[in-house]
Amino acid sequence: MTSKPPSGPAAIAALPRDRLIAEFSLWSANLANFESDLRRIEPHVDLHHIDVADGHFAPSFLFFPDLVARIAGLTAKPIHVHLMVDAAIVEAQTRQFIEAGADMISVHAENGEAGLRAVRLARELGAEAGVVLRLETPVEAVKPFVSEVAFVTLLGTAIGVKGQSLSDKACDRLGAARAILRGAGREAEVVLAADGGIRHETVPLLRAAGAQTVVLGSLAFGDKDLAGRIGWLHGLKVAA
Repeated sequence: MTSKPPSGPAAIAALPRDRLIAEFSLWSANLANFESDLRRIEPHVDLHHIDVADGHFAPSFLFFPDLVARIAGLTAKPIHVHLMVDAAIVEAQTRQFIEAGADMISVHAENGEAGLRAVRLARELGAEAGVVLRLETPVEAVKPFVSEVAFVTLLGTAIGVKGQSLSDKACDRLGAARAILRGAGREAEVVLAADGGIRHETVPLLRAAGAQTVVLGSLAFGDKDLAGRIGWLHGLKVAA
């Protein structure tokens, strides 16, 4: 693999917008052999997605800066770190993961003012920023962040638990977020992302609702024909 070049906002801005972005969640990789799976996905991935959880804001414990630094040395593709952490530590975690090699940090709208400070810190440190909404959080909570982020990600399942089915509210929530971005004049600049409940039958629905990336887990890592899967993904169209 090639070394990861300096990137940050430029790498995020360069992501394709004429098709679904292939965002791979490394939580679904072979945790005992990351390097092998990184080699396998490198020709197909547009963006690596790394979940971080503190065991409090989200029920899991996931991942740590040293791992991100190792991954950053093994890929030329940008790295998106999703911080599922309490407001008290979100700024410190933002700094640590950017120093480890993250190109973009997404924080939760539920972090409030601390989340906004973390977004601004990410940009000051030369990275890009995004915001994420839990499934139970009203979509309007994204509004204070819209002018300052490059990604808006909506969770379609309960936070931090793998293997759940997509909520029947997920597509309507994407549509509401898309309308907020359009109203703010930022629909063309901000990537709208769907995370959780990503299955063969749900991705076309999410895409039609406006998703510009879906966070791929087992749907990608478990597919023996990864090239075929990504070709299918690229062919899906968004509704007008």
